[in-house]
Amino acid sequence: MTSPFDTNERKAFRKTVRDFVAAEIAPHAFDWDEAHKVPWALHEKLGALGVFGFGVAEEYGGLGFDDAFMRAAYAEEMAKCGVVGIMAAVGGRQLAMAALSKLAPDEIKTIVLPELMSGQKNASLAITEPSGGSDVANLTTHAQRKGDHYILNGSKTFITGGMTASYFVVGARTGGPGVGGISLLFVEADRDGFSRTELSRKTGWWASDQATLYFDNVKVPADNLMGAEGRGFGGIMDSFNYERLSLIAGSLGMMKACLEDASAWARERNTFGKPLMGHQVIRHKLVEMSARIEAVEYWLERICWQMEQGEMPVASIAKAKFFTTKALEFCVSEAIQVLGGAGYLRGCRIENIFRDYKVMAIGGGSEEIMRELAVAQMGLIA
Repeated sequence: MTSPFDTNERKAFRKTVRDFVAAEIAPHAFDWDEAHKVPWALHEKLGALGVFGFGVAEEYGGLGFDDAFMRAAYAEEMAKCGVVGIMAAVGGRQLAMAALSKLAPDEIKTIVLPELMSGQKNASLAITEPSGGSDVANLTTHAQRKGDHYILNGSKTFITGGMTASYFVVGARTGGPGVGGISLLFVEADRDGFSRTELSRKTGWWASDQATLYFDNVKVPADNLMGAEGRGFGGIMDSFNYERLSLIAGSLGMMKACLEDASAWARERNTFGKPLMGHQVIRHKLVEMSARIEAVEYWLERICWQMEQGEMPVASIAKAKFFTTKALEFCVSEAIQVLGGAGYLRGCRIENIFRDYKVMAIGGGSEEIMRELAVAQMGLIA
């Protein structure tokens, strides 16, 4: 459908990403998923497209501008391939990017950002802990200042890109309890005392890598502090908002793929002497899917527009995330019902989405946490 927000530049960017996905990703997507990894060349090819450079100054290899609509278009088109773990495999760096570009010292930006923008190296945002999940305010990984270094101890888990990342943006407690005691540290993967293990037995997102990270008396230079000590929580939340935007847009792409494949099957498949599309019950499934897609699409455009006006509509992003993932759950369930047994076979977009969709409701803050965040942002509780 035509959007009033589609400038020529945005339309050209979307087409570039769509064409890239069709030529470079879709033909290999299921094989990469089965292999549980993507070739490193994919990182570099996407880097050459500039998709990692939003919000990063040109001097560091970035685009020199930001555009929420383009960020959303990238996530939507990437997710349409049906193998969403591919987007996660290359997207670990994007979770760390907001904090790095805004808070890292210039000495770090000059070296690290060009490597990340070009796809040469990966980075991860390391926040979630084995004991805390979405409870970021009470994270327990701690960093004690000793002279010109911090001594970092603790662990993180479900870290996207964690096995391939050369750099980490780590949330650690440098002070007392609560949000005021949290800082962000830039940590290189080759530091003594750092180790990681792969989380390989996942229901979906096979093509991505998730890891558990361990910090055992890791010595981190005090100059690697990102922003002011005790002010890291704001940087974490800022990064999460961009992640949630991508998750909403990616979920939209998955919903559209479900409708496309279910509609095509309903036209081609004959039952009881007529195409599936000839049965009212099937048509109504498709219409219900389409209604949810349009609702999400309009809401996402509004969020992007607000971000382009310089706002960060936190409550709207939180509500849109849990609404969208519930809509995605409906769409993939109905789509697989339309395809029947064919939708339950590997090598089918809908089958892959069926395995991948649930993590969209968990990653970046669970549906339950999103509801509570929206409540707080709306001032509904003291």
